[in-house]
Amino acid sequence: MDKQALAMRQVKGQQIAHLEGAVRRYSDDLYYVKSQSGHGEYEVYNVPTGWQCNCPDFRHRNVKCKHQWAVELSRALREKVASKIILEPMNTQICNSTSFVKHGIRHNRYGDLQRYFCKDCERWLVFNLGFEKMKASPQVISSAMQLYFTGESLRNVQKFLRLQGVNVSHVAVYKWIGKYVRLMEKYLEQIKPQVSDFWRADELYLKIKGNMKYLFAMMGDQTRFLIAQEVAEAKYTHDARHLFQISREAVGKQPKILITDGLPAYRDAFMKEYWTRTNGAQHVRDIHIDGKVHNNKMERLNEEIRDREKVMRGLEKTDTPILSGYQISHNYVRPHEGLNGQTPAEAAGIAINGQNKWITIIQNAKKMKP
Repeated sequence: MDKQALAMRQVKGQQIAHLEGAVRRYSDDLYYVKSQSGHGEYEVYNVPTGWQCNCPDFRHRNVKCKHQWAVELSRALREKVASKIILEPMNTQICNSTSFVKHGIRHNRYGDLQRYFCKDCERWLVFNLGFEKMKASPQVISSAMQLYFTGESLRNVQKFLRLQGVNVSHVAVYKWIGKYVRLMEKYLEQIKPQVSDFWRADELYLKIKGNMKYLFAMMGDQTRFLIAQEVAEAKYTHDARHLFQISREAVGKQPKILITDGLPAYRDAFMKEYWTRTNGAQHVRDIHIDGKVHNNKMERLNEEIRDREKVMRGLEKTDTPILSGYQISHNYVRPHEGLNGQTPAEAAGIAINGQNKWITIIQNAKKMKP
């Protein structure tokens, strides 16, 4: 095959990839690419032997066509994060000096805090931003939150802390969770994740005070970032427009493709909030477990929440901080195998540095609190 012809296909593929709306992503393995003539589009899909296209050029010559090149470049552009938000752990010394040394331990009944001495300003300090006036150390509080949101009950967390020499009640652990979830939630609302134009929505039932409720949730497909969630009194009569509104506010845009089940609430909300004659947004409702279109990623998220609820044996109130805390844990702390060990936040351009992500988020939230 003429090398010049192959190079020309690549150039044309690059031109297509940079055209607004020319490459339409349907799923991880299925794309639609507009023909350069403007009449119709071609299907580019992934099979075990590689990417295929149903255009005449690929079918007759069996070479990499311009539509495959366009998809390849589009995927590369999507994976490249244009600007990354990085949250760093914060030091809390009074001056800006870096000349400080460890200087003893502050002991109390709830744990030990490392003290430091600054050689420049000659003051003692404890790196305790966000945990001021707390009897327990930042490590103890963040460990309790990590244990709880990875599946342990409040009483099991209490037992673990007692083994570490920290004597607190399960009620105190719950208060820690409530306090710091509210602090982190207000701060993280100001950060917009970079999710793709492909979203998923689903619902699952929960028990709140023994009554059946429904949790409606919206998630970004590529990043698995849990964009928004809300508790509803009923499934079939719920107005999902509010979920769609807060999802758009959370990321600063709306999806081009939305996958849901056949619940009428989603169709009504989509038509009222996301669809116009010019934006080309699509709502996919006909989903199958083993077909080209499915909602497996959303079902996996539901299983995570369901496992958490079993340990809690139901929730106590609709506006519980537990659901918000789980959303923070899912997005910013817990790595996902499907993202090659990244958190959804990292996949969405938000990096949380430091050995303890809980402490890093709390410190930044406290620093920015007015």
